[in-house]
Amino acid sequence: MISVLTLVSGREAHLRNLVRGLAGSTLAPGELVVATMDGQVPELPDSPFPVRVIDVSWRGELPLSAARNAAAEAARGENTVLLDVDCIPSAGLVEAYARALGDFDGLVMGGVRYLRPDSVREVWTEPDLREASDPHPARSEPGAGLEPTDRYELFWSLSFGVRRSTLLDTLGGFDESFIGYGGEDTDLGYTARDRGVPLAWLGGATCFHQHHPSERLDRHVASIVANARRFYEKWGEWPMEGWLRELTDDGAIDWSPAGDEIALTGSPAA
Repeated sequence: MISVLTLVSGREAHLRNLVRGLAGSTLAPGELVVATMDGQVPELPDSPFPVRVIDVSWRGELPLSAARNAAAEAARGENTVLLDVDCIPSAGLVEAYARALGDFDGLVMGGVRYLRPDSVREVWTEPDLREASDPHPARSEPGAGLEPTDRYELFWSLSFGVRRSTLLDTLGGFDESFIGYGGEDTDLGYTARDRGVPLAWLGGATCFHQHHPSERLDRHVASIVANARRFYEKWGEWPMEGWLRELTDDGAIDWSPAGDEIALTGSPAA
């Protein structure tokens, strides 16, 4: 049995599209576990697989690490796929992950294509989504099968598969001291590297990322700074340098990639 896990806070339209995508899978998941982070029970379309909603809400920044761990703990399948709520799975995604995890005990990442604005209508097909989307500018879509990699700094939780026991027991889950935005993905990747858990890209497990306005970094600057400090303390290097450079340029933080300190300035540029 393979369980698909996702987190939601708002974005019910995205979640409905995720469910519709899963409903068209060549291999249906054994279940979908939805971890809601705002205390609201989302309305979902009918699906040919069980859907369970668990509540992991709390005040303040979104508990992304804790919510992913809670969803994994609630999963009934030994194989799991973690998929961000704004992603629509291709028909072959679940089956590709299930086949890979049958032989590969590690972190497996599928390809992601980015949908252009206003490209998802009420009724859509997978060819529509492929035509209306573009690959990640810095990460080409994987070819057929597994492509092992040692680029652990590129691990992302947007779409990945892992055995439940590997995530929770071998890796200890996502580090829940990372709260809100930033750092927890790379931290899990580095933990996998240090504990000998292999990493691979997987062809055929494509998902389509639904367009939405980008989050303003200055709204999350406190959690980004706290998480960057936490990561630096653990690993001796800075994560998410693109975000940190942007916030530095905007005057929101005082930071240098060559330094060992980071601080809020309290005066982001307008």
